[in-house]
Amino acid sequence: MSHWLGLQARFILAAFLLLSAGGAFALTHLPVSLFPTIQFPRIAVALEAGDRPVDQMEATVTRPVEDALRAVPGVRNIRSQTSRGSAEVSVTFDWGADIVTAALQSESELARLAPSLPAGFYFNVRRMDPTIFPVMGYSLTSNTLSQVELRTFAQYTLRPLLAAIDGVVDVSVLGGHEAEFEVLVDPARLQARGLSVADVESAISASNIVSASGRLEDRSRLYLTIVDDQLSGTRDIEEIVLRSLPGGGVINVADVGEVALSTTPSWTRVTADGRSAVLVNIRQAPDANSLALTSGVKAALARETSGFPKDLTITPYYDQSDLVVSAAGSVRDAILIGTLLAGLVLFLFLRSLRLVLIVAILLPSVLAATALLLMALGQSLNIMTLGGMAAAVGLIVDDIVVMLEHIARRLSEGTKTVLDASSEMIRPLIGSSLATIVVFTPLAFLSGVTGGFFKALAITMASSLVFSMIFAMTVVPVLARFLTRQQDAERAERAGGWLDRIANAYGVLMKPLLQHARVASLALVAVALGAGLFSSSRIASGFMPQMDEGGFVLDYVAPAGLSLTETDRLVTQMEAIIQSNPDVASYSRRTGLQLGGGLTEANEGDLFIRLKPFPRRPIEDVMADLRRQVSETVPGLEIETIQLIGDVIGDLTAVPQPIEVKLFGNDAASLSRAADQALAALETVRGVVEVRKSDRTAGDAIVITLNRTAMALDGLDPASVSTQIETLVGGRTAGTILDGQRSLNIRLWSPEGLRQRVPQLEDLMLRALDGHLVPVERIAKVEIVSGQAQSSRENLQPMTAVTGRLEGRDMGSAMVDVRKAMGSVALPAGVRYAFGGLYAEQQKSFADLVTVFAAAFLLSGLLLVFLFRSLAQAASILSVVGLSVAGVLSGLYLTGTELNIAAMMGLTMVIGIIAELGIFYFAEIEGDAASHESKIEAGKARLRPILMSALIAILALSPLALKLGQGSALLAPMATAIISGLIIGAPLVLIAAPLIHAALAQKSPRPA
Repeated sequence: MSHWLGLQARFILAAFLLLSAGGAFALTHLPVSLFPTIQFPRIAVALEAGDRPVDQMEATVTRPVEDALRAVPGVRNIRSQTSRGSAEVSVTFDWGADIVTAALQSESELARLAPSLPAGFYFNVRRMDPTIFPVMGYSLTSNTLSQVELRTFAQYTLRPLLAAIDGVVDVSVLGGHEAEFEVLVDPARLQARGLSVADVESAISASNIVSASGRLEDRSRLYLTIVDDQLSGTRDIEEIVLRSLPGGGVINVADVGEVALSTTPSWTRVTADGRSAVLVNIRQAPDANSLALTSGVKAALARETSGFPKDLTITPYYDQSDLVVSAAGSVRDAILIGTLLAGLVLFLFLRSLRLVLIVAILLPSVLAATALLLMALGQSLNIMTLGGMAAAVGLIVDDIVVMLEHIARRLSEGTKTVLDASSEMIRPLIGSSLATIVVFTPLAFLSGVTGGFFKALAITMASSLVFSMIFAMTVVPVLARFLTRQQDAERAERAGGWLDRIANAYGVLMKPLLQHARVASLALVAVALGAGLFSSSRIASGFMPQMDEGGFVLDYVAPAGLSLTETDRLVTQMEAIIQSNPDVASYSRRTGLQLGGGLTEANEGDLFIRLKPFPRRPIEDVMADLRRQVSETVPGLEIETIQLIGDVIGDLTAVPQPIEVKLFGNDAASLSRAADQALAALETVRGVVEVRKSDRTAGDAIVITLNRTAMALDGLDPASVSTQIETLVGGRTAGTILDGQRSLNIRLWSPEGLRQRVPQLEDLMLRALDGHLVPVERIAKVEIVSGQAQSSRENLQPMTAVTGRLEGRDMGSAMVDVRKAMGSVALPAGVRYAFGGLYAEQQKSFADLVTVFAAAFLLSGLLLVFLFRSLAQAASILSVVGLSVAGVLSGLYLTGTELNIAAMMGLTMVIGIIAELGIFYFAEIEGDAASHESKIEAGKARLRPILMSALIAILALSPLALKLGQGSALLAPMATAIISGLIIGAPLVLIAAPLIHAALAQKSPRPA
């Protein structure tokens, strides 16, 4: 190998420089985003079918749709929620399914079913992925522009401008008002002229036409003949002729009603910082570059702002790039700080700037080469890939340092050249690197949220370790040959004086312990297991690690059936609380709408609250404070608070709440009682807040029940009655007028004074076929019906869910108490319950990670047996790995860190890291027959590289563990787990490994 390195030195350096240059290019051209691109295996199907009651909607629409979707291949779970006239069906497929194909197959099944469903049935299938939520949001406000003008500007000027930017997949406009023409017909004037509402509607529709009537060729010219009777404004509508009179006159629309330019009826409210506003939401394509997109949007607005109305204020209310830059920047800083600390440790041990220079050259090159591979694999720079690089820094430096330390030791002995010394380390270096890399192999089989997020991290770390191993075997010897001198090696040896003292103390300690290896081994194992068991029973547990995103969503629900005006009054009170909070920078509010743009009942909505930059209180404290104040000062308003990314992940997995009790039963009354019992039980659990039932009640309805006999006697039919009442009460669109780019509706309606109160509905006059007027009360019964509760189902079974969020408590301990509380509830007969929510996702993820851990442990064992051809040595290293796991649990407990999926990832990585250190130790001894003295000498020889490796890895990960920045918080549990494993595992490699090996040997070796 040394001969080959000498011959190929120039080629190695050229390839190294080429990879580094390519990596630098990749780093500047990789797309940047918050998280990896994840294909969540879920679709949401929105269903509409008029205003049918819940029971009819469920029986005639929801159930047939569920049955049809169940036939789509790969369906794992179906969940539905039905309300008056609408429903949403959530379909979850197996992870790894082609969700595009699944969505198309679902659409095909629904299209096949549609003809058999009630008239007016409509469906919309959409894939659920993080891009369903906006990446940017702007609010438009003005002191002089009307809400119509603001919406028109947003819809026809701003939307096309932003939609043309690369990476933008959709721009939606919320709030404001849309202009329309109102024709307020007077039933009495209609009757006096022998006309009906239908006559007016027909006349307007027939008058507003433009059509091509053929072509005409005349004198070498070809003409298109166009008949044009387009309406252009109020006067044109007023002059529409409804009927000609025998005496030569005509009856116009103006004779039977009033025509005015007005606005479309709206049951929503949108504000920004307490002012009426129009919101513009920008969504990005799944593979778009978040930073490039947001930069493009800002540049476009800055470029065109001179042409915007003077009194228009455009303010960002949400900008994900702020979080992306902050989170990615904090991870980048963690890499830089960790690298600097690792360099200081290296200099402390080796005292050679040339050796430190080699590390300084190779570390960024390895990371750059990793970026090049990430580009080839279609990855992006995100928190997970950057976190993988940050976590790999210590391991990369470790590979380089081990090679450099061995070269320096051999040079100081004067027995080897640089290339000869490096050749000696190739076999143990390959083995140690593979021990770490092999750990990531089972991660390829992870599914669910864990796999979606952490596969990118695993790919990054494995890639960087492969490049690190290759560079350590090839580039390090070549650079060391050119850059190092004999005095560098001698200086490195002289710098180890204090290590010699530690090595001597190590020898004194180990000599008696090896004489009683079995007793000492059992004592170490007992202490470690005891500490591990003690910690594991008290450690907090959660799902995804949390970070302070700098903003959160506040969902609110007013009492069922409350009017938009009264809901607006309650929410305005809440807005005053938000505005008075010193940590709040700005907010936007939607009533009757959701952040993603979906419609809700008029008593529901949400706010996105943006906090000020640090220094300020943690976001959890701000949310808890608002929750308390709203509860105390705005009775009747129920709220839920959650950070946006957590809300996105929760929505993508169907249920965003950490705690969910799902109650199943066929009897609706029993289910309702059981839900009340479960809600009461959950409210007694400490730390569980915002406890809600899923069966929300819709607003009251006015039901007009027709009397067929009475209608027949007056010459009316149900279709005519329904059409006339719709026109008089809600208004009907009779046509449109083109106004520039806008298309304005012409709404046929009754005067407002006829439809302000419920009793007035009975007095509405309907026109019969012979022209006489009939009051509604004569042919129908008008009554107010209380709102119906929403109906939920899961996998074709009726289900009601009770959900809750956590405040000041971890998920694991809270669920212990939730289980106890539910265990004491005597549910009605026929009702059973199961736990869902993020807790169910946590349990699935933990089960997957335990399998990954076991597979990584077994693969490491196989590799060790292959390398050493000794079961005793393999078992010794694996025993130390097991003891290190106990150290990880103890470290998590002592630092108050949750055992979540990030910590479990760190726990898995500890297997490879400790196995790597163990390989370096056993590479110094000669098989199972090694004497006690040779074990001690091996420990002394490996003391410096093992301590260096451990300290470098610990210090490189310390910025992540200390949560220096927003992005670091997501990876802090993983870093804490690895650091804890190293603090315990590195000393145990030197102490426990030789003891266990001595105890496992066939016969006790004699001292040399």
